[in-house]
Formats: sequence, C-alpha cells, structure tokens
Amino acid sequence: MKERVVVTGLGVISPLGSTPGELWENLLEGRSGVREITKFDVSGYPVRIAAEIRDFDPVNYLDRKEVRRTDPCTHYAMAAATEAIDDAGLPISDLTPERLGVVLGTGQGGITSLYDQMQVFLDRGLRRVSPFCIPMMISNMPAGHLSINFEARGPNLTLTTACAASAHAVGEAMHYLRRNEADVIITGGTESGIVPISLAAFTSMRALSMNNDDPEGACRPFDAERDGFVLGEGAAVLVLERLEHARARGAEILAELAGYGATSDAHHITAPSPDGEGGARSMQLSLNDAGIEPEQVDYINAHGTGTPTGDVAESLAIEDVFGDYATCVPVGATKSMTGHLLGAAGALESVICIEAIRAGVIPPTINLTSPGEGCNLDYVTEGAREHPVDVALSNSFGFGGQNASLLWRRFA
Repeated sequence: MKERVVVTGLGVISPLGSTPGELWENLLEGRSGVREITKFDVSGYPVRIAAEIRDFDPVNYLDRKEVRRTDPCTHYAMAAATEAIDDAGLPISDLTPERLGVVLGTGQGGITSLYDQMQVFLDRGLRRVSPFCIPMMISNMPAGHLSINFEARGPNLTLTTACAASAHAVGEAMHYLRRNEADVIITGGTESGIVPISLAAFTSMRALSMNNDDPEGACRPFDAERDGFVLGEGAAVLVLERLEHARARGAEILAELAGYGATSDAHHITAPSPDGEGGARSMQLSLNDAGIEPEQVDYINAHGTGTPTGDVAESLAIEDVFGDYATCVPVGATKSMTGHLLGAAGALESVICIEAIRAGVIPPTINLTSPGEGCNLDYVTEGAREHPVDVALSNSFGFGGQNASLLWRRFA
C-alpha cells in the first residue's frame, strides 16, 4: 500500500489576490489580473501587458535587511509559505526538523536581481556589484531561505523544469512522503520574471499575446483568436503531510494528492509534440498512480496558455486519454485570468483544483468565445459552473518538452 499524502495548508501571492480565498473569489467572478506593466517603462515595447503582483510589501514577511538581500521570487515564496503554514496550523517548533522538508519549483529564479546587478555592472563597474548578487539570483535560494526560516533540515530540493517546475516539485514532494523520508513537505513554486530582458526574450520568440489595447481580454486559451500567453508572477505553496502525521496532530485535511505523472516529449526545445503524446502519457501515469479511471475525473485544470500549438496539443492529449468521455469532463484554463506564472503555475493551479473540490464549483475560462480548430472539449466558459468535483486533474507542460500532471482527490 502506498503511503497516503494529504494537503493541510495553502498559501498564495497572485495577480488576483494575496490569499487563497481572495484568489478564489476573483476567479469565480471571472476577473482578470492582466494590466499594462508598471514595473518599468514599456513605451516602445511590442508587448506592454502582464499580470503583475500589486500592493505587496515583503516587510510583512521578512525584515528590511533580508528584503534588500533577497530577490522578489524569495519574497513571494516566503509570503505564500507563511500563509500555508498558518493555514495548516502547523506547529513548526514541535516538529522534528530532520522530518520537515522544502521542495520548490521556479522557472527563472532570481532573474530580477540578475538583471538589476547586470545594469549596475555595466553602468558603475565591477566593484559596485553586490556581494549578495549570486545568492539573490540562483534558483535554489527561495527553498534555501524557507529551510532556514522554518528550520527544515529534511529534503531541500529546487526544480527548474520551466513551466512544469512547481507541478514537478509537488509531485516529487509526494514521493519523499510516500517513502517516509519526511513527515511534512513545504512545496510549491515561485516566480518574479516580469523584467525587461524576460519580456523582450519572450516577445522575440513570438510567444506572448500582443493585444495591448485589451489587456483583460488578451489571454484566450483554446479560442480561435488566441495569439500567445501573458506573463504573470507570484507564488503558491502547499503543506503536504503523510496522512498518519496529519491525523496524529488533528489537522484539517483539505484534499489528497493521489497521483503524479511526469514525462518528456523528446520533440523540440519549445514546441510541444503536435499530437500531445507526451502530455497524454503524463496524464495517464497520474491516473494509474492514483488507481483512478478517466471517467472518475470531474475537472481538468488545463495548462491552457493561449498559444496556437500548445492548446491544440493539450486538447488532443485529453481526447487520447479520456476517449469518448473527453467531451464530458469540464475543462478550464485559469491562466486566462491569472496570466502564466511560469514555474509557479502548477502550484497555483493545484490550489485552484483543491478549492474546486472543496466548493463544488469550477472557475470559468474567460475570453473563450469561439473554440479554435482542434479544440473540441467541454470548456467552461459561461461563468463559474456548479459541478461536484471529487477528482481534479492539473496539467503543466514546460519548454524542453517536460510534462507533469497532478491528480487531486476529495479526502475520504
């Protein structure tokens, strides 16, 4: 028998809210977090929109000296982790430190600090570069800071599998718990990549929506008029525990992480396999891991970024795995509202799946008015849909052809 793994706490810093409750309310209302970029001057940029974090003060979670010496991706991770631990009622001081771990995902890590310090180097010379530049920019530092702050001396791992990073992190955290190598894992993802070089690079790839005149309508997953994704930022953190440990401390169990699948397309550095073969295997592996049949899935939170090729490949993958049931299972793409949090997307969408299970409501996909060719599923479009959700599947697919699927189940 596999060790059962449950989630007992959630934390979120997102473009649609700084708590899971605030995020959930805005999602159900179909609100978009996409606006014109305010972090830097975007006049002259072909793309001028993103889903930024607003009204966030890291001093609420870190002292001022620590804020100056850490990247925003660490700020977001610390805030979301603090929320999740509080939500779980987790008595950190009572835990065995060696049985508490941290597993996070991020796509770009401390790219904000790298960009800022490169500007210092070019403008003011090498002697003015901060001695904290390296620990601010390297991708494992959010997990490192969480480990130090919460005295977590167990497994400490950072995954950087692009847009699948935090889904992989959650799945690998589950494996640590199943192997009884930890009692509790703080897991999820963080991203703070809305900086000039990142915007310019994604624009050069023609990956981003250029609908600057209608920011809230820019991200259009599965729609015939979709033209790319919208950059987002933020963090989502979940507290995962072995069921035995959660029960022993009387924790409220929010849901169960029942299955995890990870595959590679082995096809192209950025484009998915056109037939969705890798994503299909990822979903099938998560179902097999959980011992769940396709017909038992009540909701799929799609990767659904709004790119012309990616949305078709994912739709084909769902058809492959679910067969005749593919047109019956509700499919939603919440990136239409949150933007694409890159390496933090899988964790954020896991939180959304858990909230859907708890509420029996599926958030809408906004801006989807006419499904494009090859997109033939039951996309939730006409507002939030009341629908019992006992099992929810979340997909995350990253550049490099790296795929992850997480299967969440109502705890019973």
